[in-house]
Amino acid sequence: MKVIALTEDNKEYNGYDTTIVYDYKEYPDIKSGRCDNCDYSLFKSSAKDNKFLRECRNCGMKKSI
Repeated sequence: MKVIALTEDNKEYNGYDTTIVYDYKEYPDIKSGRCDNCDYSLFKSSAKDNKFLRECRNCGMKKSI
């Protein structure tokens, strides 16, 4: 079994731009509770002005829910 350490160079993403905040109504989750870009399941969450923002801890993709 060969183990490959994940670095910024060899992480596999699905091509989403991580500088944009996506709207959940326009871009619902492909897999419920997982990041559409990297399939990671841990998020940083914040709420401001009655908006809930979810950011993937792995790739940084953001969605406004």
